[in-house]
Amino acid sequence: MNIIELAKNTILQESESIRKLADYIDQDFERTVKIIYESKGRVIITGIGKSANISQKIVATLNSTGTPAIFMHAADAIHGDLGIIQEDDVIICISKSGNTPEIKVLVPLIKSRGNTLIGMVSATDSFLGKQSDYVLKSTIDKEACPNNLAPTNSTTAQLVVGDALAVCLLEYRGFSSEDFAKFHPGGVLGKKLYMRVSDLYKNNEVPQVLLNENVKNVIVEISSKRLGATAVVDDSGTLSGIITDGDIRRMLQKYNSFENLTARDIMSANPKTADSDELAINAFQLMENNHITQLIVIKKDKYVGMVHLHDILKEGIV
Repeated sequence: MNIIELAKNTILQESESIRKLADYIDQDFERTVKIIYESKGRVIITGIGKSANISQKIVATLNSTGTPAIFMHAADAIHGDLGIIQEDDVIICISKSGNTPEIKVLVPLIKSRGNTLIGMVSATDSFLGKQSDYVLKSTIDKEACPNNLAPTNSTTAQLVVGDALAVCLLEYRGFSSEDFAKFHPGGVLGKKLYMRVSDLYKNNEVPQVLLNENVKNVIVEISSKRLGATAVVDDSGTLSGIITDGDIRRMLQKYNSFENLTARDIMSANPKTADSDELAINAFQLMENNHITQLIVIKKDKYVGMVHLHDILKEGIV
C-alpha cells in the first residue's frame, strides 16, 4: 500500500466534493439565512452518528459568531430531549442519507410542533429532503473511503455548508471583531481581541527625566525602573523624547566625556507612542515594524507610562 498516494487521493477527493458544493447553493440556502436571522428563537441542530459530531461543531461556530444555537442528539430527542425545542426555534436536521430510523421518527414530531425544519442532506430525494421546509444540499457523489462506507466526504461537506451558513449570518448581522472578542475572552485569541496597552503599562514603573537632567541621573533612572528606557519631559510634563539603553551606548561611542551632557543632548526626539486604549497586538506590531522594544504610552496627549516588548510576550499574545 502506498500510504502517501492514498493520503493525497483522499485529500483530493474531499476537495473535489467541496468544490462541487458551490453549485448547490440556492434559494433555499438564502431563505434559511434570512429565516434564522429574523427568528426570535434559537437554532436547534440535530443529527445522529457522525452527523451528530458535525452538528456540535456547527453549533459551536454559530454560538461564537452571534447566532444562539443548541445541539440536540436525534436519538435522545425521541426519548425526552424534544423539550429543548421552543416555539420560535428553527430546527436544522443533518443526515447524509436522510432515511435513518431515528430521523424518520423525529421529523414528524418536529413538524407537528410547527417549527421551521431545515434539512441538511446529501440525498435530497430522501425522507428528510422531502419533509423539510428548506433543504441545504450537502450532496456528494461518494465517500473517500475505498469501500464508500466510512463518512469522509459527506461529513466534510456538512461541515463546509455549516461554515458557509455561519459566515453568511455573521455578515448579515454585521458581526464585528469587537463582537467576536466578547465571545472569545479566553486564550490567545481573546487576548488579541480585547487586551489593550492600558492592561499592561499600569504594572510598570513610570520612568522619566527632565530635559536638563545630567547623564548619571538618566542612567540611574533607566536602571532603577527596569524598562531599558526613560521618557524625557519638559518642566510642564510634556513629552519631549526618549532615552534607551541604545542611546546610552551611542553616547559612549560619540563622546569622550559626558560630564556636561544632559538628557536633551542624547535623547531621541519624536519617539514612537501608543495610546493607552490601543490594542496590545497593535502595539506589538508597531514595535516590530520599527525594531524597538519600548513604547511610550499616551493618555489624552499626556505621558502616563511605558510598555515593553516583554510585557506583550509574557501575555502569550504572539
